[in-house]
Amino acid sequence: MKLAKVVGTVVSTIEAPIFTERKLLVCDVLDAHGQADGSYVIAVDLVGAGAGETVLILDEGNSARQMLGVPTGPVRTVVAGIVDDVSHG
Repeated sequence: MKLAKVVGTVVSTIEAPIFTERKLLVCDVLDAHGQADGSYVIAVDLVGAGAGETVLILDEGNSARQMLGVPTGPVRTVVAGIVDDVSHG
């Protein structure tokens, strides 16, 4: 799992059926200090996240599809949670 900040959404008029009624979010991946690391992912939103929120993303293909309840499909990354706080111990 990784932390990321939602920076936008993706809109597509032609899509695979697995994406019907699902929101796709553009997420900047964050490093250990909470700064954007220069990479981004497009993730299927499972929790109702929005722009500007810090989220927990699962970027592991099969695990992401299991969260959606589908054994196959063009899904690699999902937003699994909205982060309230991050502390370094």
